[in-house]
Amino acid sequence: MEVLAALRVLLVVVLLLVSVEHSECVQCFKRFNPNLHVTCEDKLGEMDLDNCCQNPHYGYQETDGECQSCGPPVWSQWTRWSECNSLCGDGVTQRSRKCFGIGQSQCDVAADTLQVKHCTGTCCDVKGWASWDTWSPCSVTCGGGSVRKRKRGCSSRPGCLLACIGPLEETEECPINTCPVHGGWSTWSGWAQCSGSCIDDQRVDVITPSRKRKRSCSSPAPSTVPPGNFCPGDDIQDQDCSELPNCPVDGSWGAWSPPGLCSVSCGVGLRQSSRRCDNPPPKYGGQFCNGSSSQTSTCQSPCPVDGFWSGWSSWNECSSSCIPQGQVPIRTRHRSCSNPGPSSNPPGRDCQGEDSQRENCNHLPHCSVHGSWGSWSRFSPCPVTCGVGLQVSVRKCDSPSPQHGGQLCPGEGHQTSICNTKVHCPVDGLWSRWTEWSKCEHPYVAQITCKTTRGSQTREHRCLYRAHNGSICRDNNLTDRRFCHDVSGCSMKSSWGVWEPWTLCKLSCDGSSERTRSRPCNPDYSHYGSNPATFFGKPNVTCPHSDEETTQSQRCINAPKDPNCP
Repeated sequence: MEVLAALRVLLVVVLLLVSVEHSECVQCFKRFNPNLHVTCEDKLGEMDLDNCCQNPHYGYQETDGECQSCGPPVWSQWTRWSECNSLCGDGVTQRSRKCFGIGQSQCDVAADTLQVKHCTGTCCDVKGWASWDTWSPCSVTCGGGSVRKRKRGCSSRPGCLLACIGPLEETEECPINTCPVHGGWSTWSGWAQCSGSCIDDQRVDVITPSRKRKRSCSSPAPSTVPPGNFCPGDDIQDQDCSELPNCPVDGSWGAWSPPGLCSVSCGVGLRQSSRRCDNPPPKYGGQFCNGSSSQTSTCQSPCPVDGFWSGWSSWNECSSSCIPQGQVPIRTRHRSCSNPGPSSNPPGRDCQGEDSQRENCNHLPHCSVHGSWGSWSRFSPCPVTCGVGLQVSVRKCDSPSPQHGGQLCPGEGHQTSICNTKVHCPVDGLWSRWTEWSKCEHPYVAQITCKTTRGSQTREHRCLYRAHNGSICRDNNLTDRRFCHDVSGCSMKSSWGVWEPWTLCKLSCDGSSERTRSRPCNPDYSHYGSNPATFFGKPNVTCPHSDEETTQSQRCINAPKDPNCP
């Protein structure tokens, strides 16, 4: 009968693990931890319960947030014994455990979830809470949502913390104060015109024209009540107009040279005396000296006049206000072949060189480059060969990467997807409880009760829950055997033993509870010899009459009700 009962349990649990269709949607986790603090770890995501529990090592959270196991039924560890619920005198302390897994009712001794035992409170002289500390400063000095806190300490020694009932910390709202508005600068105005049109470098102290721009402390303006801070910094900026050309310098004649020989290389020859326009010479587009540079007698044909460059113009504005990625802004300036222009008849030579210049605006700041996501990678292979797993796809903020104060890419750099192999994971076997010991018998002696003949007895257990090619239970011994003496109903000499330890408190539905202890009437087995064996059965024992108590009971104060009561 015991074997049939065990097989029925096995069949029920296998059906639960294999074929039950669940429609409940749960949060699935890769690990279930049944230790002192039961937790579900490594979240996979939301899915049907039957998909999650294809792996018996997984766990899931129900709608109440409690963590459950996908595996066969298993007990959590016992919690630590609680503090004695009486500070001074008799009380009780308790501990609990819980059965987790599919088929929870199959846990051994399924009703044994709470244990209670007697304790004696030794905190008769404790003082409890100390005085409250002073309030902390408010979390913010103005506006709403400000709070302040204070704490107090428990002056009780360890083991007497029940003397401190209530919160360790208090929080309250602070009064609402209007926040000051601190001033903020408006944007800069455009640059005003330069104070001059060119740079005068003919003086010892070179004079460079400048320009100005302004801003105002009005975005926002500082409040008056309560007073806000004025904007830090200057409201006016000066800048040298260093890009302006130098001021033209007009030429002035030097002294006449002695007359020279006549030249007849073209037209009428000349006998001339010359002077130079070098006192000072013209610079930066300044006017050449007025008048002739020579005194001559004329020739019949004029000489050609070669062209000469004017001064360079001012630099134009840069083609951009900042340096974009991959290219540099430029600016240009120009000059003309007009100082003088080449004659046309006879033809003079054109000016040598370029009539324009360009340069990179390397002095500008770099333009901000905001980050942009690259493409998502392919999802990684499914990391499991049975049950469900989590695939990952990633992308990088590199198309382009943020530079020069640019913003990071918004959003996440990875995404996940649940993969389902649709293959149930192996469910390893777990041993059932041992059956009761069989009758103590001898293979060749029909009756050994009350005899010194040593017999033997057996008990069995079964490997339950194994499915989907899971591992069989360790230690393949299905049967346990021991030597025994059958003493059932045998009359024996006996003597009183010492008091046994107090039992745990026996709980009830009405809240009354008690514990007991007794002095055992121990039979005398000395005539059975020294061969190792277990004495099986309950003998008839008669101990000498004693005026002392042989059993004691004691009420368990403040014990809880039996949790299995309706």
